[in-house]
Amino acid sequence: MDVRWEEAGWERLTGRTGRRRLPVWDCTVGLVVGDDSALVIDPGSCLREGAAVRAEAERLTGRHVTHIAFTHGHFDHVLGGAAFSGAEFYGAVGLDALLSTGREELRGDAVRHGLAEAEAAEAVDLLVPPKHLVSGEWTLDLGGVQVLLANVGPGHTGHDLAVFVPGEREAVFCGDLVEESGEPQAGSDAVPRQWPAALDRLLSLGGEDALYVPGHGAVVDAGFVRAQRATLAARFGVSEA
Repeated sequence: MDVRWEEAGWERLTGRTGRRRLPVWDCTVGLVVGDDSALVIDPGSCLREGAAVRAEAERLTGRHVTHIAFTHGHFDHVLGGAAFSGAEFYGAVGLDALLSTGREELRGDAVRHGLAEAEAAEAVDLLVPPKHLVSGEWTLDLGGVQVLLANVGPGHTGHDLAVFVPGEREAVFCGDLVEESGEPQAGSDAVPRQWPAALDRLLSLGGEDALYVPGHGAVVDAGFVRAQRATLAARFGVSEA
């Protein structure tokens, strides 16, 4: 246990990775620490939350946050992004267009879920769509660690990105393709029949011994991901053949 991280509300996962479960929507923010830079995964739901994440991440690591990865485009995962000016933003192919043209829908969704209207409007107005778009896999060198970004969707949405971090134990940031604190949510933008295949991709990249970090809830293992895959396949009528 890293007491300094724990006291700040963060969970240290491996020597290079950590995460925080944010309040209200229990959304996971991921953190990968390089020798001279840091990557934040899903920077929160508003500028206030994003600014707090940035300050905490930089204080805990002694590194500037230089990279942001969006696992998908839902408000609780992206609207903190504007607090990270100067960072390089990454997302699955097509997420840039979705965040550019769907701003009113994004704002409305945030407000419907309880974000204050002024905070939602500010965050949407200042939101930076990802400049770097991942169609297959993309490797980021953070100094001392090479992080793999993988376009594993569609599934939970049409633009699902996972983040794989090697180390003494590999960590896999799954976004909302995997949820532990409740049943996976399939909204109007989900692609249900391809969701089980996206989990197969996660398992093939992460392996049996990886830590799987869901978008909401506690860290899980490969057995949990396989069980959730089977549940989703049955729920959506996807053949196991």
